Amino acid sequence: MQNRSSRASTPHHSVRQTAYELFQDALLDGRLRPGQLVSQRDLVDLLHLSIGALRELLPRLQAEGLIVVLPQRGIQILSIDLPMIRAAFQMRAALEREAVLHAVRKMPDETLRQQRSRHEAILEELKTDATDEVLDRGQEIDTGFHQLLIQSMGNDLIKQAYDINFIRIRLINLDRIRLSSQILPDAFAEHFVVIDAILSRDPARAAVAMDDHITHARDRALEL
Repeated sequence: MQNRSSRASTPHHSVRQTAYELFQDALLDGRLRPGQLVSQRDLVDLLHLSIGALRELLPRLQAEGLIVVLPQRGIQILSIDLPMIRAAFQMRAALEREAVLHAVRKMPDETLRQQRSRHEAILEELKTDATDEVLDRGQEIDTGFHQLLIQSMGNDLIKQAYDINFIRIRLINLDRIRLSSQILPDAFAEHFVVIDAILSRDPARAAVAMDDHITHARDRALEL
């Protein structure tokens, strides 16, 4: 039986993964919009795929809830509505609660202190330079912190579920809210509470801190 790494290196897998990544890029850069109805030909032209590659891609996108195939009408990109927002953040909370508990047990102090330092450096810059470039780097640090917690678990199944849900969260943020010079300090302050709870090796405190952080992010999305 072929192992995972050898499958990942085959040309066929590469084409399928590339097609998936092209679709994801189109979602996140706005060329495909939530709720949009498109045809297979539209996607072929937009993503520069062959019709065969697209037809191989569609079942995966359906299974992950990123599209709905409507017979005789076309392909609908996932919609952002209140039930979708609640479900996406509930999934995020479940996965990141487990990740933060793992971090309490396993994540080195030095790694956590480095994360805190990176956050603090951006906040210092923001005091005098609230440009898009600084905010974009703040967004990268925000995203990177959460991804670090997930990746540190070393669990491929959890990471796969997180990555799929992360696409939904990114779409919600793009549609509803982005870190701003007002929001970023509050979000980072919540990260500091999570980091300090992990450093104290207090699982209950860490879980509550992460739950509070994700609840606040969800509420910001629901308010708009």
